Amino acid sequence: MTIEGLDRLNRKLTKTIPEAAYRRVKEALEQSADEAIAVMKGLVPVDSGELRDSIAWTWGDAPKGAIALATSTAKAGDLRITIYAGGGDAYYARFVEFGTSPHPNKGLFAGSMHPGTPAQPFFYPGWRLVRRKVKGRVTRNIKKAIKEASA
Repeated sequence: MTIEGLDRLNRKLTKTIPEAAYRRVKEALEQSADEAIAVMKGLVPVDSGELRDSIAWTWGDAPKGAIALATSTAKAGDLRITIYAGGGDAYYARFVEFGTSPHPNKGLFAGSMHPGTPAQPFFYPGWRLVRRKVKGRVTRNIKKAIKEASA
């Protein structure tokens, strides 16, 4: 028994499909990160705008001083995208997201009590709004890559 086109199929399965899937997943992750950041920037409380402007994404690790509030690691290659907030002048991102508890003050106001601050979540609610769409987008792009490579 001979299967016609077996060599062509093997080439597609071992090279073409992984390359196409990698490219498509990368596109889907970038688009999804942009969408998540837009939602988060719409939810963040704005005083000076530094915190809002610090919300971004990067391939790999978050910049020094920023806190990575979400990291998505795909199993293929170096597809690790990190969405982060804070760093630099916006070091207080975690305090806004999670709030602070009452605590004694130090320094100039030593001995007095700080009443704490209520949480004003913007990051995780923003992510929860888009995560289902992100998963669907990545899945659809992988399927498209397989269809394109097998055509």
